[in-house]
Amino acid sequence: MDILTLVGLLAGTLIVLLAMLANATVLTFLNLPGLAIVLGGTFAVTLIKFRMPSVLSAFRLAFRAAFTDKLARPAELIREVGVLARVVRKEGILGLENHDTKDEFLQKAINLCVDGHPPELVEEALLQDSQQTAERYEVAERVFRGIGESAPAIGMLGTLVGLVQMLNTLDDPSSIGPAMAIALLTTLYGAFIAQLMALPLADKLQLKAEDDARNQMLIITSIKSIMRGENPRVMTELLSSYVSPEHRTNLEPEREA
Repeated sequence: MDILTLVGLLAGTLIVLLAMLANATVLTFLNLPGLAIVLGGTFAVTLIKFRMPSVLSAFRLAFRAAFTDKLARPAELIREVGVLARVVRKEGILGLENHDTKDEFLQKAINLCVDGHPPELVEEALLQDSQQTAERYEVAERVFRGIGESAPAIGMLGTLVGLVQMLNTLDDPSSIGPAMAIALLTTLYGAFIAQLMALPLADKLQLKAEDDARNQMLIITSIKSIMRGENPRVMTELLSSYVSPEHRTNLEPEREA
């Protein structure tokens, strides 16, 4: 679990709540018509921009990227594929048949190798898988950036609605308060959704896509090296570029007995 995402979300919400409670109650900032305008309008705009399956997939990916997925570090992957390379040098490619890994992409690469597919087909299948994953993340990121753009705009639309209502009922002082509440709170709701939820999640999805693409390219490079029968140390040296210089220690596989 990415604890920093949860900490950031809770901290941001808490700061806003404390500011609200300084001189008022939470109910002061609760306006159902204004909330309906922002949530309903933003949802409607999102449906206009994207297909429903894309929207649902975006929320699933965002939840995984923000809270559940634990991405393998490149150094860990390099050590693991180094072990695989040594197994292949000793036992051949079928020696990987009983090897299980937590990384789904690496497991798929192993299965393709064990099934006896030629290196060109293995590389093509892995590249296609990587490209499809990147496209799914790109669509999900666009969905949340769209929400981040739409929510403040819909909030401003609600503000205009509230102002029109207020100006239309100036002769009735009891109606000015509710109309002004809609005018101001819809802007608040839109900004909150955009700045504390949608746009940070879009950035998180972009970061996750970049990390996934890096790890997948590392795996593809290593699998190509393994299928060519290269020395594990040569492969590790080739893969070390995926790791920052200060973390390149202990990447070498253990010496063979």
